[in-house]
Amino acid sequence: MAKKTVATLQTGEGRTYSKIIKMVKSPKTGAYVFKEEMVPNDAVKDALK
Repeated sequence: MAKKTVATLQTGEGRTYSKIIKMVKSPKTGAYVFKEEMVPNDAVKDALK
């Protein structure tokens, strides 16, 4: 199943997206949590703000 996902991301429109991993501090516990999301390449800077 993972191979199918990787194969679809490498062809066609899959290259126009980037995976962003942000470290966000939880307001409840104070621990850091990693948040992952797929965004278009032209919106990467806006997503990291």
